[in-house]
Amino acid sequence: QVQLVESGGGLVQAGGSLRLSCAASGSIFSINTMGWYRQAPGKQRELVATITSGGITNHADSVKGRFTCSRDNAKNTVYLQMNKLKPEDTAVYYCTALKGSSYYWGQGTQVIVSS
Repeated sequence: QVQLVESGGGLVQAGGSLRLSCAASGSIFSINTMGWYRQAPGKQRELVATITSGGITNHADSVKGRFTCSRDNAKNTVYLQMNKLKPEDTAVYYCTALKGSSYYWGQGTQVIVSS
C-alpha cells in the first residue's frame, strides 16, 4: 500500500501563487508516475500534471506556462507550483501515484481562487 498526503492548498486571489506538496509513504518502492488531478464542483476529475521517476512531465493545456510539476525522489514527494492562478483553477486537487498497474490517491486539498 502507498499512502499519499497532500498539503499546501488554500484561498488565494486571482493572479497569485500556491505550492502543493504530496508526500508518499508505505510501499513506495517502484512507484513510477506521480502527479496531480483536480475536480471542480459539478465537474469530472481531470488531469493537471504528471511526472515520471525519470523527471518527464506532462501538463494539461489549461495549465501549461502557469503550473509546474516537479519531484524529489529522495523525499518521495511531488510538488505542484501554481502561478498566475485563475478562478477556474478552483477545485480539490488530488495527488496520485502509479505503482505497477495500481493507482493510489491522496485525500485531496482544496484550492480556492477568488476573483
